[in-house]
Amino acid sequence: MGPGDLDKAICGLPPMTDPRLIRGLESPDDAGVYRISDEVALIQTVDFFTPIVDDPYTFGQIAAANALSDVYAMGGQPLTAMNIVCFPVKEMDIAILREILRGGVDKILEAGAVLLGGHSVEDSELKYGLAVTGAVHPDKMITNAGAKPGDRLILTKPLGTGIISTAVKAEMATEELAATVAGYMAALNRVAAGLMTGFEVHAVTDVTGFGLLGHSAEMAQNSGVSINIHAAAVPVLPEALEFARQGLCPAGLFRNRDFFAPVVTTRDGVPDYLADVLNDPQTSGGLLISLAGDQAATLLEQLQQNGIKEAAIIGEVTASGAGRIQVI
Repeated sequence: MGPGDLDKAICGLPPMTDPRLIRGLESPDDAGVYRISDEVALIQTVDFFTPIVDDPYTFGQIAAANALSDVYAMGGQPLTAMNIVCFPVKEMDIAILREILRGGVDKILEAGAVLLGGHSVEDSELKYGLAVTGAVHPDKMITNAGAKPGDRLILTKPLGTGIISTAVKAEMATEELAATVAGYMAALNRVAAGLMTGFEVHAVTDVTGFGLLGHSAEMAQNSGVSINIHAAAVPVLPEALEFARQGLCPAGLFRNRDFFAPVVTTRDGVPDYLADVLNDPQTSGGLLISLAGDQAATLLEQLQQNGIKEAAIIGEVTASGAGRIQVI
C-alpha cells in the first residue's frame, strides 16, 4: 500500500478507549503499545511481504529483521515472534519454505527473542514475515512524536536499497552489489537501539517504505516541528545514485515523492537524482534518531565504534513551519 492508504482504510472504525492502551490506531507510530503494569508495557507489530531477493534464507533474514525493527524503534526489546506464511505449496518445493523460516529464526535468535509458532495459508504468491511482541518500561517508550527544536538527527543505515533492488530485478546490478545490499537489509537495528538508550533521545522511527523524507515528515507532523535535511550529509549507497541518475527507480519512490510533496521543499542546487534517493522506499532501513543537539556527536561516535560505520548526522529540528521538511 502507498502512503495514506491505511489511514483511509481505518477511517470510521470505532475508537479504542482502553485506559491501558498507550499507542494504538489513533497514534501513527511504528508499533502499538499496551500497558501491563507500572513497570511493563507490551509493544506489538506485524509485517510481511513478497520476496525481494532470490535466496530464500536471505529473504527470511530480511523479512524478520524488518519486522523486529519496529520494536527497536519504540525503544523496546523483542521477546517473542510468530511466523506469517503464504506459500504456493503446489508450485514450490517445501525446501524453499524451510530455508526462509531458517533465515527468520536465525534473526529472531540474534535479537534475543523466541519463536512461538505462527500461521500459514496456501497462496499463489509467496509471502513471509512476523508478528512480534516486545517489552518496554512505559516511561522509557520512544515514539515518533517527541522531536524538539534544537535536536540533531542521526540516520544509522545508508539509503538506496529500494533502487538497487530494482536494479537487481532488472539484472543491472552485480552479484557483489546485490549481496552488499542484502546484508544491510538483514542487519538488525539492535545495536543502535541499545546505544541510544543512554542518551536524551526525543523521537525515533525506522526508515522503511515511505523513504527518508516520508518518515521525516511523519516525525515532523506528529511532533509539531519542522526538519531540515542536509542532502549531502545523508549516507547513500553510491551505486544507488548512479542508478537514480539513469532513472532506474521503483514505483514506490514516485508515490512517496508525490504524496509528501506538499510538505517538502527542496533547495535549488540539490540534484534531482539525490532528491529521488531521499524518497526511495527502504526495506529494513536504519533508525532515524532525534536527540538533544549537544549529545549527537557522542552517540554518533559510539555508533561508529560499534560497527555502524555509515551512521551520520543528517539534519536538525527547528520550530518554524510545523510539519514541514526542508532539503538543503
